[in-house]
Amino acid sequence: MLEKYLNVHPEVKKALAEGLPVVALESTIISHGMPYPKNIEMAKTVSRIIRENGAIPATIAIINGVLKVGLTTEEIEFLGTNKDIVKASRRDLPFIISKKLNGATTVATTMILANLAGVKVFATGGIGGVHRGAQETFDISADLQELANTNVAVICAGAKSILDIGLTLEYLETNGVPVVGFETEEFPAFYTRKSGFGVDYKVESSLEVASALKAKWDLNLKGGMVIGNPIPKEFEMDYDTINNAIESALKEAEEKNIAGKKVTPFLLDRVKTITEGKSLDANIELVYNNAKVAAQIAKDLSELK
Repeated sequence: MLEKYLNVHPEVKKALAEGLPVVALESTIISHGMPYPKNIEMAKTVSRIIRENGAIPATIAIINGVLKVGLTTEEIEFLGTNKDIVKASRRDLPFIISKKLNGATTVATTMILANLAGVKVFATGGIGGVHRGAQETFDISADLQELANTNVAVICAGAKSILDIGLTLEYLETNGVPVVGFETEEFPAFYTRKSGFGVDYKVESSLEVASALKAKWDLNLKGGMVIGNPIPKEFEMDYDTINNAIESALKEAEEKNIAGKKVTPFLLDRVKTITEGKSLDANIELVYNNAKVAAQIAKDLSELK
């Protein structure tokens, strides 16, 4: 029955069958996270970095209602240039499939489809989380529930700094999701290496992460793991600069009554404008860094099995 909906790229299917390392990649970053042509360049470079580090890339999206795990170059370019792409979270999947629409997968949906295909490691920019002011709006990303329930490890540069990072970490703790720092004791804040919040465990190597993942899933401890991998120092943004830009963008979003799934793309775009493009450059570099670490973790995990 699953084959009716799910299409796994032949290269990815072969790698999974042979127990080789595969890294899942989201597509919202292509369709909604970055402008053309940088989005296409980024997607192609991320795939190359994953290959250079010994794993197979599997970008995930929905094309004409078909769930795709592993895209062709043409499909990536389609996602990066077509304006009629739905930002797809868990609740959207049944309708995107039944209406045969095109969808770019968020962190939550990428985890779902990766898990359906058997891919256990996923590289992204930053996870969603509890939005600032959520005590009034109840605006909490579906990413967090997916991390609690779906067996996929997510390598990220922390939570996007437009969020309430403290409440995001509390939510993950309540749901039993391990949050670890890759060579850091502090949870990274996307554009900056520091957030003021600690992690559950500091890990020193990809093998240490892979060993913990194997133990977790061998014990049938449901859910994923957040591996916070800080942006490289040379690409880190000034803490005050980025936070002032975020505060300005949040104020503008409130004034314009922007809510729901439109909030994050709006805020990221406004922060990019306010920082004169520096935030976009930082975003691209942290994604590259996460792809490299994810490939190493996937490789170690495949060898442990």
